[in-house]
Amino acid sequence: VFQELRDDMPSILADVFCILDIETGCLEEKHKRDHFTQLVGACLICVPDGMLKERLDPETLESLGLIKQAQQFNQKIVKIKTKLFYKQQKFNLLREENEGYAKLIAELGQDLMGNLTSHLVLENIKSLIGCFNLDPNRVLDIILEVYECRSEHDEFFIPLIKSYMCEHQTLCHMLGFKFKFHQEPNGETPSSLYHIAAALLQHNLIALEDLYVHVSGRVVAVLVVLSSDLAAAAFVRPPDNQKLGLLEALLRIGDWQHAQSIMDQMPAFYATSHKAIAIALCQLLHLIVEPLYRRAAVPKGAKGGLMTPLRNKQALRPAESFDDLSRGVFAMLCYLGPHMSHDPILFAKVVRLGKSFMKEYQNESRQDTKDKMDSLLSCFLSTADQVLLPSLSLMECNACMSEELWGFFKLFPYQHRYRLYGQWKNETYGNHPLLVKIKAQTVDRAKYIMKRLTKENVKPSGRQIGKLSHSNPTILFDYILSQIQWYDNLISPVVDSLKYLTSLNYDVLAYCIIEALANPEKEKMKHDDTTISSWLQSLASLCGAVFRKYPIELAGLLQYVTNQLKAGKSFDLLILKEVVQKMAGIEITDEMTVEQLEAMTGGEQLKAEGGYFGQIRNTKKSSQRLKDALLDHELALPLCLLMAQQRNGVVFSEGGEKHLKLVGKLYDQCHDTLVQFGGFLASNLSTEDYIKRVPSVDVLCNQFHTPHDAAFFLSRPMYAHQILSKYDELKKAEKGSRQQQKVHKYIAACEQIMAPVHEAVVSLHLPRVWDDLRPQFYATFWSLTMYDLAVPHNAYDREVNKLKIQIKAIDENTEMPLNKKKKEKERCTALQDKLQEEEKKQLEHVQRVLHRLKLEKDNWLLAKSTKNETITKFLQLCIFPRCVFSAIDAVYCARFVELVHQQKTPNFCTLLCYDRVFSDIIYTVASCTENESRRYGRFLCCMLETVTRWHSDRAIYEKECGNYPGFLTIFRASGFDGGNKADQLDYENFRHVVHKWHYKLTKASVHCLETGEYTHIRNILIVLTKILPWYPKVLNLGQALECRVHKICQEEKEKRPDLYALAMGYSGQLKGRKVHMVPENEFHHKEQPVRSATPGTLQNGPGNTGKPAAAASAGKAEEDKSKDKSQAAQKTASKNSTAANKVSSSNGSSMPNSKEKEDKEKTTKEKKEKKDKNPGSTPEAKAGGKDKQKEEKPTDSKEKTPKADKDKRKDDKKEEKSKIDGKSAEKEWSKERDLSNDSKTKEGSKVEKNAGAGSMKSLVPRSEGVESERGERALPLSHHPNHSTVLPKSKEKDDEKKESDKSRDRSKEREKKEDRKDRKRVSGCVPDAFSESRHDKEKSEKKRDSTGAKEEKKQYPLMP
Repeated sequence: VFQELRDDMPSILADVFCILDIETGCLEEKHKRDHFTQLVGACLICVPDGMLKERLDPETLESLGLIKQAQQFNQKIVKIKTKLFYKQQKFNLLREENEGYAKLIAELGQDLMGNLTSHLVLENIKSLIGCFNLDPNRVLDIILEVYECRSEHDEFFIPLIKSYMCEHQTLCHMLGFKFKFHQEPNGETPSSLYHIAAALLQHNLIALEDLYVHVSGRVVAVLVVLSSDLAAAAFVRPPDNQKLGLLEALLRIGDWQHAQSIMDQMPAFYATSHKAIAIALCQLLHLIVEPLYRRAAVPKGAKGGLMTPLRNKQALRPAESFDDLSRGVFAMLCYLGPHMSHDPILFAKVVRLGKSFMKEYQNESRQDTKDKMDSLLSCFLSTADQVLLPSLSLMECNACMSEELWGFFKLFPYQHRYRLYGQWKNETYGNHPLLVKIKAQTVDRAKYIMKRLTKENVKPSGRQIGKLSHSNPTILFDYILSQIQWYDNLISPVVDSLKYLTSLNYDVLAYCIIEALANPEKEKMKHDDTTISSWLQSLASLCGAVFRKYPIELAGLLQYVTNQLKAGKSFDLLILKEVVQKMAGIEITDEMTVEQLEAMTGGEQLKAEGGYFGQIRNTKKSSQRLKDALLDHELALPLCLLMAQQRNGVVFSEGGEKHLKLVGKLYDQCHDTLVQFGGFLASNLSTEDYIKRVPSVDVLCNQFHTPHDAAFFLSRPMYAHQILSKYDELKKAEKGSRQQQKVHKYIAACEQIMAPVHEAVVSLHLPRVWDDLRPQFYATFWSLTMYDLAVPHNAYDREVNKLKIQIKAIDENTEMPLNKKKKEKERCTALQDKLQEEEKKQLEHVQRVLHRLKLEKDNWLLAKSTKNETITKFLQLCIFPRCVFSAIDAVYCARFVELVHQQKTPNFCTLLCYDRVFSDIIYTVASCTENESRRYGRFLCCMLETVTRWHSDRAIYEKECGNYPGFLTIFRASGFDGGNKADQLDYENFRHVVHKWHYKLTKASVHCLETGEYTHIRNILIVLTKILPWYPKVLNLGQALECRVHKICQEEKEKRPDLYALAMGYSGQLKGRKVHMVPENEFHHKEQPVRSATPGTLQNGPGNTGKPAAAASAGKAEEDKSKDKSQAAQKTASKNSTAANKVSSSNGSSMPNSKEKEDKEKTTKEKKEKKDKNPGSTPEAKAGGKDKQKEEKPTDSKEKTPKADKDKRKDDKKEEKSKIDGKSAEKEWSKERDLSNDSKTKEGSKVEKNAGAGSMKSLVPRSEGVESERGERALPLSHHPNHSTVLPKSKEKDDEKKESDKSRDRSKEREKKEDRKDRKRVSGCVPDAFSESRHDKEKSEKKRDSTGAKEEKKQYPLMP
């Protein structure tokens, strides 16, 4: 029954009985033991006796009757076990049965080349074992011995062993005994033993885990070696390391799986640090990549030897495609690491495979395939990082490998390359002991070379640097750059010595420079926080020199500068400035000479020859490289926009924490770089490229928030390109040789191109701006350059003469070789022809532009509000923003004003424009940076040059100004008739006005020098230095300036050395100009001019030719200036309704009765005013009051009749000659300044208000009383003839009475004359620039009628 249920039931019951036997044997109750015995006896039917004898105790078996005696049974068991386990069967050993073993060896050693197979040999071996009773283990050992001797016959012995053996352990033990035998102190394991062990492992006849315990080999601790001796960092193979031998054998036969297992049990790169293993692994890699290399990567023309593949079928399959590389090749390369340096050929193969893959990757258009290739791309990048670059470091001076690697790397974007260089420089050298040693050696060698590098030994030192850089460029350049940051005089020899570098090294140099620039541990400011650190300046200078001289990719550096600008950091613009300057030959400096500035107004060739300090030649290639880098990476426009925005960012974002001097310097650097960079783009980009990248001016301003001056600066070349292209197109369309036709075509081209610009600029300003200026005028001003306005003939002639001199010198040079002479002469001649052709081309262009402007000028200025408002907008929106943009723009602004005057532009008042420029320069100067003040000074210099030319000669003045609307003092309602001399400012009055401007400049300069503010003093000294050729021209003004500058020199010598240097420089130049200064009476005629026979033109204008100084109601006009702005809206609204009244009041032609009444009222009022105006209230009168013992002089020119004044002038001249010299002028100046400071609380607010409003001060001379009313502190430069001490009251009254009588007579005469005139007059140009209200005009008219003689005497703001 049990057997039916389960087959193993007897065995289970036997086991149960065995347990019960043990349990019951321990019990004391005998009856339980008896019950067990009965149970077992009953079960004998189903449990065999033999099974029970195996498991039950002998005593139990005896009680059951299965054995006779337990003791005998135990003895029998012992005998059987002894026989089984301790007795050995006797076989015939070698010494006993040599015949059988000899036959065995002969059988194994026979020639295996025939049809002999392992199966036949095995049968023979079995026969020998049976015949001679041979030991099977000994036979296996002999088979292994023979296999070791004939290790090349793997295909025979492996199947034989596989068929012969039964257990893997036996074979493993036998191999273990063999390895153990060679582990003696001086023993050396044969390579054949490693080979058979590797072969058996590969065919899985033994397990690596079983064999690994039998082989010896100790891994030397890396840290111990490093700590004991750095020089011994290279691993030395210990004697007979069997693990490494086995690993090498595995690699030789291509068993990568087991080899990888062994290497995983060792430290990283420990195994491959042994040359034999590294070479074995390289050989395996050769075999695997060979087919793919032959198919895809062999260079054209290269042959190379074919490699025999492994015959071992168990080895890795060779790679046929790039996908096959991921099966094991990349892993092998990573295990190999830097030790691929042992096999440069494999290095080249891997690099070429990478190059071929990158070409396929770049040409692949399908996205799904490209996604699959991305994993391979990352594998190649990892290989480059972990294998190729570290291996290059260990190769000794292999320039070919460096160039080969660059062929691969250049296919990566610079971001990938720089990442690789960063890993190489900062991490790789710390991961490998050998590289630590190499790094230390490289630094030592670099120090040795740099200590000896000079200009004289650049060539030999350069060769040494080249050799060192082929393998370890990052370490070398890091040290060189650190030296350059400390010693900038190394820049030139270092740059010259880098000519032996490879392309890869140049790219690494670019990365190292960027890394040094971006070093967060270095401060970019000096400790005083006022200047940029010298290390940054040195690196920037190096950048410019290196990138110009060598073909290094610029994208990374340009992107770095762009990113810094995005982050609001402008320090690194210094780099861009240097790069553009060196590579494109475009210098930006405000220290240009006049000759250079003149050359900059010409064409590109003239600029290159005469516009820069250094003759920068051969910039064509470097300029092209810079342009390509900018266009390829789309950085041209972003850089421009970021620089334009960053100018204000310097002030408002960066400026808060930085010193004002540094903020100004950064602003200048940002602005200068923008100008330089924009100039580079304009001269190097093609028309299509430029137009495609630069948006329209309204987009630049409104969307990109670019300042207007920068927006027009960027757009200006585009307009010029477009106009010329259109002009050429029109010329080709309709051929005509006549000059007139060409001009018309040019004008048509301008209209077509500029029409959209005129529409675009309307959105840049409020609509009321265009009430006075036409958009056409605004766009014309901003779109033209000095190239369009004038031809610098002198500059062209100067450069042509230089070339002629060069040609002559070449001819006279006898030492120069003939071929070189010929080349140089050809170069000079070609350059001369180019310059002459360029001059001719510019001349034609200027003529066309001037003709265009002549046709446009009538529509430029509308002047719907007032002439003053028109000039204000012109200065505010055009002149002032552009005159500080660049030195050439400063000249352009001055020349443009002169051109607008010469073109006889309607509604343009030249006098008012010049007056507004010269009258108050304090606030403009105070708000300039250092470079802006240079440009502003250059602008003032050009303006003064024009004014001085007109001032110097009556003939010139009459020719250039005499009949021009810009010098009109009255505008007719019907327009300018051009023939009325009474409406023009005469020459002598103009000289008075020029003197007034010089006085104003002096006053502003002294004010700035006295403030004590660094910016004010520095800027005014720069401006004064710039305008020195034309100012000061008057001796007493020059003395006053000299006195104040001398004081600055004394005060700032110890405190602020830079101000001291500026002041000393100006002081020396000023002294040198003293010989050119003239006394005041020579500068302008101080005698009272003859009165005109037509006094009827005494208006709110400067009067007629006979008026002394454009006689007008300057005092009242000055008072009304402060009211002008508040009344502007009322004037515009009520203009039509009050037109008749305005004409009447402005012309002074009211009814005679009312006129007489007004004369009386005015006389009374004048007396009252004289009482209110205490003469001591003005600085001049105060000075006079303190010196009452001096002979009395009239305080105000109003109080003297012309005759009395003329007599008095003669007396004053004598007195002036005898009493006044330079010392008295200085004394009076300081005394007056002290008095002025006392009354500062009363006067300061008015000065600030008037100056801050930027309103034009009247060109008409003002009396002392008026000066006092406006709070102006007149500075006593000398005792002016018209200014003297106060008269007694009785004499005052007499004079007033006489004056009132004469004024009454004159008013009647004027009324009669004006009644005969058939046209109405409107307010004049210069003093009525503020468009007084009706009430103000009537008021001032009253004053003029009552004080006629006095009014005519007010020549200009006279100086005490």
